Amino acid sequence: MKYVIMIHSNPEPWGHPTSDYLAAHQDLPEQVRQRLNADFEQVMAELHANGELIGGEALGAPSAARLYRWHDGAPLASDGPYSEAKEHLAGFFLIDVEDSARADAVAARFAGPGETVELRPLMWPGGDDQ
Repeated sequence: MKYVIMIHSNPEPWGHPTSDYLAAHQDLPEQVRQRLNADFEQVMAELHANGELIGGEALGAPSAARLYRWHDGAPLASDGPYSEAKEHLAGFFLIDVEDSARADAVAARFAGPGETVELRPLMWPGGDDQ
């Protein structure tokens, strides 16, 4: 089953890894930050070793993005950021795992202070979850 893990964050200034720029992460004791970083490296190594990681990318600053909406019968482009929320999509990982329980276990390990992690199944063109 394929899933996308989306990392929502709002570091100021924008940078990657996002946790390095978040006050909630910076305020943690050094030992806790090191453990969280080691946990992340461990899950990434595990995903690679199991052949479960399809890919992933960090995204640039939301202010550099463009949003296209349909308006008066044609696409209309506008500058970002676009959300009323302070968090924006910071990056994503595409995984292919055995079942939803494994996807939940992996996504939970991506969560960190000051960030929101969204797990969403991919769909076939016909609309069924993969």
